[in-house]
Amino acid sequence: MDRWDWACAVAVERQYGAKAANHIAERIGALALQGDTDGVARWRSIAACFEHLRASARPAANH
Repeated sequence: MDRWDWACAVAVERQYGAKAANHIAERIGALALQGDTDGVARWRSIAACFEHLRASARPAANH
Protein backbone atom coordinates (compact mmCIF):
# COMPACT_ATOMS: atom_id res chain seq x y z
CA MET A 1 0.00 0.00 0.00
CA ASP A 2 1.54 3.26 -1.06
CA ARG A 3 0.51 6.88 -0.66
CA TRP A 4 -1.34 6.85 -3.97
CA ASP A 5 -3.54 3.95 -2.78
CA TRP A 6 -4.29 5.74 0.49
CA ALA A 7 -5.16 8.94 -1.38
CA CYS A 8 -7.45 7.01 -3.70
CA ALA A 9 -9.15 5.28 -0.78
CA VAL A 10 -9.84 8.63 0.89
CA ALA A 11 -11.09 10.12 -2.39
CA VAL A 12 -13.43 7.18 -3.02
CA GLU A 13 -14.75 7.44 0.54
CA ARG A 14 -15.44 11.15 0.11
CA GLN A 15 -17.03 10.78 -3.31
CA TYR A 16 -19.14 7.66 -2.73
CA GLY A 17 -19.77 7.72 1.03
CA ALA A 18 -21.79 4.70 2.14
CA LYS A 19 -21.54 3.24 -1.37
CA ALA A 20 -17.73 3.38 -1.49
CA ALA A 21 -17.21 -0.33 -0.80
CA ASN A 22 -19.62 -1.20 -3.61
CA HIS A 23 -17.81 1.13 -6.00
CA ILE A 24 -14.48 -0.49 -5.17
CA ALA A 25 -15.91 -3.98 -5.67
CA GLU A 26 -17.44 -2.94 -9.00
CA ARG A 27 -14.12 -1.54 -10.21
CA ILE A 28 -12.29 -4.72 -9.25
CA GLY A 29 -14.94 -6.83 -10.99
CA ALA A 30 -14.90 -4.75 -14.16
CA LEU A 31 -11.12 -4.79 -14.37
CA ALA A 32 -11.06 -8.56 -13.76
CA LEU A 33 -13.52 -9.09 -16.61
CA GLN A 34 -11.24 -7.04 -18.86
CA GLY A 35 -8.26 -9.15 -17.82
CA ASP A 36 -6.47 -6.12 -16.35
CA THR A 37 -4.43 -7.84 -13.65
CA ASP A 38 -2.45 -4.69 -12.83
CA GLY A 39 -5.68 -2.73 -12.40
CA VAL A 40 -7.15 -5.44 -10.20
CA ALA A 41 -4.02 -5.45 -8.04
CA ARG A 42 -4.13 -1.65 -7.70
CA TRP A 43 -7.80 -1.62 -6.71
CA ARG A 44 -7.29 -4.48 -4.26
CA SER A 45 -4.61 -2.37 -2.61
CA ILE A 46 -7.01 0.60 -2.54
CA ALA A 47 -9.63 -1.71 -1.03
CA ALA A 48 -7.22 -2.73 1.72
CA CYS A 49 -6.52 0.93 2.51
CA PHE A 50 -10.24 1.65 2.51
CA GLU A 51 -10.86 -1.18 4.98
CA HIS A 52 -8.16 0.24 7.28
CA LEU A 53 -9.87 3.64 7.08
CA ARG A 54 -13.24 2.14 7.93
CA ALA A 55 -11.81 0.09 10.79
CA SER A 56 -10.11 3.14 12.30
CA ALA A 57 -13.33 5.14 12.04
CA ARG A 58 -15.39 2.58 13.97
CA PRO A 59 -15.95 3.32 17.63
CA ALA A 60 -14.21 0.97 20.02
CA ALA A 61 -16.44 -1.63 21.62
CA ASN A 62 -17.17 -1.02 25.28
CA HIS A 63 -16.74 -4.07 27.48
